[in-house]
Amino acid sequence: METLQLIILIAVAAVVAIGTGVGLLVRSRRTPPSPGLAPTPTSTTTTGEPGTVAEVDVAPPPVDIEPQVTPTLERPEGTRSRLVRLRERLAGSQGGLGRGLLALLSRERLDEDTWESIEDLLLTADVGVAPTQQVVDNLRTRLRVGGDEAGDPRAVLRDELVKLVDPDMDRRLNVSGDDGRPGVVLVVGVNGAGKTTTVGKIARILVAEGRSVTLGAADTFRAAAVEQLATWAERVGVDVVKGPEGTDPASVAFDAVKQGVDAGTDTVIVDTAGRLQNKAGLMDELGKVKRVIEKQTPVTEVLLVLDATTGQNGMIQARVFSEVVDVTGIVLTKLDGSAKGGIVVAVQRELGVPVKLVGLGEGPDDLAPFDAGAFVDALLG
Repeated sequence: METLQLIILIAVAAVVAIGTGVGLLVRSRRTPPSPGLAPTPTSTTTTGEPGTVAEVDVAPPPVDIEPQVTPTLERPEGTRSRLVRLRERLAGSQGGLGRGLLALLSRERLDEDTWESIEDLLLTADVGVAPTQQVVDNLRTRLRVGGDEAGDPRAVLRDELVKLVDPDMDRRLNVSGDDGRPGVVLVVGVNGAGKTTTVGKIARILVAEGRSVTLGAADTFRAAAVEQLATWAERVGVDVVKGPEGTDPASVAFDAVKQGVDAGTDTVIVDTAGRLQNKAGLMDELGKVKRVIEKQTPVTEVLLVLDATTGQNGMIQARVFSEVVDVTGIVLTKLDGSAKGGIVVAVQRELGVPVKLVGLGEGPDDLAPFDAGAFVDALLG
């Protein structure tokens, strides 16, 4: 009897154990998988038939790739539109001188007080003593014959002022070399005159004429100047050669010219550091830059950038720079912001070289070839 009870207890225990195991198995199948083991939801899809599943390929989501943006090159203005702006801007800034002279010359009687006033106007405009005396003497001769006025005062004044500015000077930029080598333009001047900006604007003029250009950032002591020149170059699609801050300027100038020679570039323009005219060492260094360049090819143009608002102080700068690097042309910046347009006459007399370009504003194309007739017409309004 006891044996039978033992067998029944063992059987009951076995049934309970089997039931517990089956329950745990069912529960585990119903429990959702943990997040880390979840299957990829995009790997399968139903076919529409009950109880069947078919695997299909699903494309991964698109990856956003930022497109490379090619900078849009600017199209610089041509010479014609620049000359139109030259007249307009100069008429606004220099017109006071012309109107003042015309008002005095149009008086019924040209007495000594009137001629003294004319001299004062010209001297105030920084024309200079000798040129002022010359133009006054010529005006007196032509407008006072036997006490009577002869000729139209405006026409006579225009003629004398044009002669004063000297229309016969060769104002062309020498930007071409010989034997297929590039022309080399060296741009010099004191700090703050606007050299780097001028280099960028000259590049625009040459690009508008269809020339290839390489820029040399030899103002290595000022990181901002190198960055500024690189920006000018990028806007019109020209190459710029630069070196680390503090690099020997002559080395950068040499590399720029070498690249221009190797690439067959039409013109290389070299920007230099601003030089204080009373620093002999810095001026010697500027001479070194020119000598190093000419080991490869001649410098065809040396442009001295002067701030027109400095007046007679610009004459001192012009004199010293011409002794160091043989200046061949003048660029007058900020001429639209100065009423002293006579500096054009004074600096040409001082150096015996022409004003070739004038800056008329802050715009990228506000640099124009200097034209004696247009300049005088703007003076007279």
